[in-house]
Amino acid sequence: MSRVGKAPIKLPSGVELNVQGSTVNIKGPKGNLESPLPEGISLAVDSGVATLTRSDESKKQRERHGLARALLQNCVTGVSDGWTRNLELVGVGYRAQLKGKELVLSLGYSHEIKYPLPAGIEAQVTDQTRVQLTGIDRQKLGQVASEIRSFRPPEPYKGKGVRYAGEQIRRKAGKAGKAGKK
Repeated sequence: MSRVGKAPIKLPSGVELNVQGSTVNIKGPKGNLESPLPEGISLAVDSGVATLTRSDESKKQRERHGLARALLQNCVTGVSDGWTRNLELVGVGYRAQLKGKELVLSLGYSHEIKYPLPAGIEAQVTDQTRVQLTGIDRQKLGQVASEIRSFRPPEPYKGKGVRYAGEQIRRKAGKAGKAGKK
């Protein structure tokens, strides 16, 4: 039995689940989301706890069971608490600023990078080198953070670039002994 799939989902107060065909609509204080409900997986809500069950024990159904439960849990957490992702800009002259719904990044190029934030994602620049992204959709939030990081990924020699907060960068030694050769 799937350990992830059989775990119950506790619904916080103010969160409602409605099943419509093969989708589950999740409504909460922060907004509304939809989660897919795969074929052969059924959802039961009883006194603030949602449980997912599968129709048979085939490998495909076991895989879908855990996936459906994880996606539903992410949606429930998103509409009740929301998700955050923090980015750090490391490098001389690297900075970020927010102009309306557009994130403007100076990352050592000859031009500034203007990144329009998609609907449902909000950014906050705490100081010039830290960006906090918030939203209710975990997948969309991760995609936006990944796109911003891709503008200047951290390089292994000095560690300069855009990185996730707390991310460890593997460093390389670089050239050694160059000054002694003539």
